[in-house]
Amino acid sequence: MGMDGKKLEYKGEDALRELEELTIKAKEVQDSILKEIITRNGASEYLNKYMQGSIDLLTFKTRVPVITYEEIQPYIQRIVNGEDSSIISGHQITEMLMSSGTSCGEPKLMPSIAEDLDRRTYLYNLIMPIMNKHIPDLDKGKAMYLLFIKAEKQTPSGLPARPVLTSYYKSPHFQTRTHDPFNDYTSPNEAILCPDRDQSMYCQLLAGLIHRQCVLRLGAVFASALLRSISFLEKNWIDLCRDIRIGHLNKSITDPNLRAAMSKIITSQDPQLADELEAICSLRTWKGIICKLWPRVKYIEAVLTGSMAQYIPALEFYSEGKIPLVCTMYASSECYFGVNLNPLSYPTEVSYTLLPNMAYFEFIPLENGLQPNNEEKIEQDKLVALVDVKLWCYYELVVTTFAGLCRHRVGDILLVTGFYNSVPQFKFICRRNILLSIDTDKTNEEELHKSVTASKKLLEAYDQLLTEYTSHADTSTTPGHYVLFWEITNTSTELSLATPLNAELLQNCCQVLEDSLGYVYRCCRSHDKSIGPLEIRVVEEGTFEALMDLIISQGGSINQYKTPRYIEQGQALELLNSRVKDRFFSSRDPVWSL
Repeated sequence: MGMDGKKLEYKGEDALRELEELTIKAKEVQDSILKEIITRNGASEYLNKYMQGSIDLLTFKTRVPVITYEEIQPYIQRIVNGEDSSIISGHQITEMLMSSGTSCGEPKLMPSIAEDLDRRTYLYNLIMPIMNKHIPDLDKGKAMYLLFIKAEKQTPSGLPARPVLTSYYKSPHFQTRTHDPFNDYTSPNEAILCPDRDQSMYCQLLAGLIHRQCVLRLGAVFASALLRSISFLEKNWIDLCRDIRIGHLNKSITDPNLRAAMSKIITSQDPQLADELEAICSLRTWKGIICKLWPRVKYIEAVLTGSMAQYIPALEFYSEGKIPLVCTMYASSECYFGVNLNPLSYPTEVSYTLLPNMAYFEFIPLENGLQPNNEEKIEQDKLVALVDVKLWCYYELVVTTFAGLCRHRVGDILLVTGFYNSVPQFKFICRRNILLSIDTDKTNEEELHKSVTASKKLLEAYDQLLTEYTSHADTSTTPGHYVLFWEITNTSTELSLATPLNAELLQNCCQVLEDSLGYVYRCCRSHDKSIGPLEIRVVEEGTFEALMDLIISQGGSINQYKTPRYIEQGQALELLNSRVKDRFFSSRDPVWSL
């Protein structure tokens, strides 16, 4: 809601005027937001425990603790099991949003109330007015956005539990939106809402190809999804061209709602368009394929910050570096945070302006960007308000939301890069303690260690010992996949009796690894197919000693050296790959169920 309680529904110039006012009066807006949250939720079991009926802002800041998800999770679980929303919120909780973060292998469940959809819609309605300031005439064509829903389930209490974007796409805010020439999508709603990812992908690409001369912007929520779509197109362009040529949808599309919607798009045979597409798709290289297939595209939109930055080179290959890569907004399952007011800045330089009416924001100062441990107790008086952060300082984001999260550590590490009026602008640096990420998965060092520990036990029965390991997120394949570099030593006292490594044993190790990873990873692998099979690369003995020598030669300290559990692109990765003896992949999907 806004400062005066009105629904957050603004468009065009009205949206930009509202943005200007919000950022000028950020402190007043933040105080108003916190006052409203305390007034609404003060009687809840959780908040009343600390506030004891007070609605004073200073009381909140001195008494309410800074918490991690694990500390609020028991209260959320009680609501999941059927207890009343008043445990944490003064408003009815309508759904649980499944975070991509993990907790004991399960997705975090973030409470959401009905009006949260108004806040998300408000932020979405800001995007096009901002973009149109930088790239005009975006209302003169269509947007080819490849959007997908993900798996969802019901809690024991009957509340839906689903990712935040699935919630939004299934809401009336999206499905019954009024026609807007700035948001005229090539994909029909039925394609976006189709639960079968392959059928959805096929029809969205088909619609985009039919409208190829009208497409002014192209994108997906995450860069990984856009690259998967290009890979899918490489495998299926012959069938897509055939559909266009004969004017009839492929029989493999069985969803009746999808077939009905696509019949309004494939209205006649178009052999000329099919010939054009076949000539482009059959080229020896797909470098610049986006420019060739959609010649009027003015920018490509996707999340390309944080772990998604690893996909920038691939998108530049497919666009020949001629099309701007744009990151428009910053959001999470907890709440939507802000927008990019300089959308044409290069993805690695993007800073987001937090919107002071989305939630109440506070920040944990970090010395030299160091990450505080999850278990570290954060004193209330250490937190800094939104308007009080300092330029070029690092912080961890803390939010208090209308849905009942109070001083919740989001886990994002941010750097202040400037100010817009009185509101700071932040560069996203990383997620706290996250090692591996391909899509919406987030695997930290503890989870990786737990999985490796479970899988290496298989080796011990065969007189083999895992002496060292590290990991890498390999995005050179589509979809990307986890790679584990393993150095294995034979422990048999009689080498003649030692069992040599074999493919079945290492494949089983891959499978145990995957089965031990978090829910979101297993969902991406088994249901969404957005992550490829996990790979173990067995390296020669002595490889990790050589890795230590390399890192120390680059300025590391031998006294403080410990094996890095994650390796990025560079000399270290080249060294590891140069010493690979064998490679093994998981031969089945990991265990996963709703």
